Amino acid sequence: MDNPHTMSLALSEQERIRREKLAQLQQLGIDPYPAAQYEINTHIRTIREQFDPAHPEAFQQVSLAGRIMTMRDMGKASFADLQDSTGRIQLYVRRDDICPGEDKTLYNTVWKKLLDIGDIIGVKGFVFYTKTGELSVHVQSFTLLSKSLRPLPVVKEKEGEVYDAVTDPEFKYRQRYAHLIIEPQARERFAMITRMKQTIRDFLNQRGALEVDTPVLQTIPGGAAARPFITHHNALDIDLYLRIADELYLKRLIVGGYDWVYEFSRNFRNEGMDRTHNPEFTILEFYVAYKDYFWMMETTEQLLEHVVKSLHGTTVIPVGDRQIDFKAPYPRIAILDAIHEFTGVEISEMDENQLREVCKQFNIPTDNTMGRGKLIDAIFSEMCQSHFIQPTFIIDYPVEMSPLTKKHRSKPGLVERFELIINGKEIANAYSELNDPIDQLHRFEEQQKLMQRGDEEAMYIDYDFIRALEYGMPPTAGIGIGIDRLAMLLTNQPSIQDVLFFPQMRPERLPD
Repeated sequence: MDNPHTMSLALSEQERIRREKLAQLQQLGIDPYPAAQYEINTHIRTIREQFDPAHPEAFQQVSLAGRIMTMRDMGKASFADLQDSTGRIQLYVRRDDICPGEDKTLYNTVWKKLLDIGDIIGVKGFVFYTKTGELSVHVQSFTLLSKSLRPLPVVKEKEGEVYDAVTDPEFKYRQRYAHLIIEPQARERFAMITRMKQTIRDFLNQRGALEVDTPVLQTIPGGAAARPFITHHNALDIDLYLRIADELYLKRLIVGGYDWVYEFSRNFRNEGMDRTHNPEFTILEFYVAYKDYFWMMETTEQLLEHVVKSLHGTTVIPVGDRQIDFKAPYPRIAILDAIHEFTGVEISEMDENQLREVCKQFNIPTDNTMGRGKLIDAIFSEMCQSHFIQPTFIIDYPVEMSPLTKKHRSKPGLVERFELIINGKEIANAYSELNDPIDQLHRFEEQQKLMQRGDEEAMYIDYDFIRALEYGMPPTAGIGIGIDRLAMLLTNQPSIQDVLFFPQMRPERLPD
């Protein structure tokens, strides 16, 4: 395997030998990369699920294609394992079936000497059980479809159990294509993530929601507190930002007359990377007119209960060494009450300086750019969040923490906002959306003051969004759900890199 930090330019001995085999195949007149379509009439999973030895006629003329994963030479006959996108099956290859005439080159030379593990072939034959009870395909002809020039990492198996799977994260994340070949469980994990997204779509569509697309390149990076990526548009000669959220555009669509819109949004934040953060990630956001955050809590727990049960057949799933139950309803705890419970400190009436003293008391790092809202957020994150394992709504945030949220209908100084915490991590963030354009402009101006203090995550003033609100936005509930973090929970993965096909990494450097 390549050094994980350096891309090798020199060929290994195995790679050199495979290139020599490639040349020999071409000398024999065999195209190692044919252009013609290869007709497939079944898949390995279908064979395993439907083959009945009492009625074998349905599988007497199968045509499969896949990758050679093992080869065992028995002289005039050979065994191999073929893997397609649905599973593996044993191949039985006999010389005189492959080469019924005098010329045995196709078996003696091509099959036995010039094919390698990793090569992609097509086979035609019939399905049967061997004397040892192994479901197999008796191959009557084969076609080379793609010669593999790089050997696959070796994964050892015993009695069908993988006990030496590749665990090097550098390899798994950089060479996901090879990782997926040798670890079918990883392929299934990513397929489950796709099913998760589709189940969410079905839930929303059946309730009348409309899926939409909004711009990735934006003149103002709005809708969240985050540092953006900046790029330049040559034709317009302006700087643009990769979106940090799609919230403000989706609310413009509510102004425009839609009652319920949603988007699976690819977002970009120029911030740190760790086991729950990648600079490129997926958020589901949806906005619903004439609803509030109480309705949104009920809808969110119904959605998650439905998705988990659809994927796993139960609402209780393992996450690490814990069991998480997604069955609704979920507890609701005010953020200031949570802070009081886990710190013993009542902070509701504290100003910025007093909050800094609390942070100092608990050794929570702060800096001069942090206003009251960020200080409260830091206290909750450091002292409280990890305690919430089962799904819990943390509700009723201070107004300083939530510049896009409607003020609480009965609690001065607070807003109608919740975050959903599961297994100690934020999974969703939702509001009764602020639709008062005068109040919204004032909140943006307060954010501008934080930006002037050096807060790189403070929000810009989006005057066009203010103009949209001035036309009138109905009372609206909105939410953002971290799809990658949800995928981590539902597939029991400890790192966001394990639920992204191609997580961001430093480029490999060329050898000196």
